[in-house]
Amino acid sequence: MTDATASTRPPIGAETGRTVSFEAKLYLYTSLFVVAAIIIIPLLMTALGGFKTLGELRSNPFGLPSEWQWSNYADILFSQRYWLQMGNSLLIAAFTVFLTLMFASMAAFTFAHVKFFGSGYLLNYFLIGLMFPAATGILPLFIRIRDLGLLDTYWGVILPQVAFGLGMSILLFRNYFRNLPGELFDAAFVDGAGYLRFFWLITLPLSRPIIATVGIIAFVQSWNSYILPLIMLNSEDKYPWPLGIMVYRGEFSTDWQLILAFITLTILPTVIVFFAAQKHIIAGLTAGAVK
Repeated sequence: MTDATASTRPPIGAETGRTVSFEAKLYLYTSLFVVAAIIIIPLLMTALGGFKTLGELRSNPFGLPSEWQWSNYADILFSQRYWLQMGNSLLIAAFTVFLTLMFASMAAFTFAHVKFFGSGYLLNYFLIGLMFPAATGILPLFIRIRDLGLLDTYWGVILPQVAFGLGMSILLFRNYFRNLPGELFDAAFVDGAGYLRFFWLITLPLSRPIIATVGIIAFVQSWNSYILPLIMLNSEDKYPWPLGIMVYRGEFSTDWQLILAFITLTILPTVIVFFAAQKHIIAGLTAGAVK
């Protein structure tokens, strides 16, 4: 009887393993729920705040609107100023992303595959920029942009954003390029391809994940940039959307409900860009280097 019971008894540790697995999943889902709530709740409160009046926003900031003020969003959407500022932000962000991807990828490929004297020192020189935000060098940067005659132009904002974004972008590209299979590099050189052809025809098509990642980072940083446009731009018709918020701030009062509605409408492009690029990230991560 004892032997039969022992033979049907589950192995020692089986129940413990199932319990640990369940606890691990519970911990994982709870952590994801908390992180999602921290991100989604402020966005949801911002969107709902745009549907309230100023008085209701102060008395009931976290509840649902008693009367939905659709005019707050309609007035912004049908204003010419909003679309002008969105166009300016999109233009600046698009050129920033393009130039960042182009220069960072070429520089990172050189650091990853080309051996030359001083390459390590030159890479460290680029990475030094990660230690200092743009605000620390705003005065000499303003003087340089003024001497180049780029004040109150789009290029006066685009070029500094590209320069300050090169450090992180080169680091991400270089680490990805160095992890590509060495067999691809050897096969390309056997077939007569040089560094340039290997970069354009083999490396870049296999680098969709890192291109999408660096592009998202550069786009979001440019889209949310405030200090550089504030210093470099003087004409209101060149203002990006972060400077457009100042329109709703008066000397004695601020239309917070319009600011919340304006912020909700302006963060939608970043969300759309993220989800659009996410498909490329997943496709690039799941695709093998050699097919």
